[in-house]
Amino acid sequence: MRILLTAVLALFVAACSSTPETTGQNTSSSANANNAGSAVPGSQAHLEQVTSTDRVLFGYDQYALTPDAQAQVALWADWMKANPGAKVLVEGHTDERGTRDYNLALGARRSFSVEQALVARGIDSSRVESTSFGKERPAVAGSNEQSWAENRRAVVVVTNSPSS
Repeated sequence: MRILLTAVLALFVAACSSTPETTGQNTSSSANANNAGSAVPGSQAHLEQVTSTDRVLFGYDQYALTPDAQAQVALWADWMKANPGAKVLVEGHTDERGTRDYNLALGARRSFSVEQALVARGIDSSRVESTSFGKERPAVAGSNEQSWAENRRAVVVVTNSPSS
């Protein structure tokens, strides 16, 4: 038993010592910079690469777009104009509070707000659909303000695969 414990401890120490030190840099953004231009135009990865995110967040019990959300929707609209074959589905989500029916309705209002904002920016309505998942697909697990804030969102999903 003592030999087994020593071996497990040695493996743990070896695993910890082989972890690279961080320098305070955001490794995900430096990885994105190294892969600039690598995503297939018109793809989900390309949308996220060009516009920096696939989601906007909402306040508690809100579905109106904040100024930050409006700016993000404008980026998505510009991306869609540059990728005229792209179609998207806007998914509306809520946090876990409230009834299932209420959250499905609130998620629908959130996704419809984004859909209407895209159309108002010149995107043909046939290229945009909206749906609601309510509280059924949380982005972050947890029952606290931070988790709830991240779950109150609308997410843009590219629905057609570009040919490569």
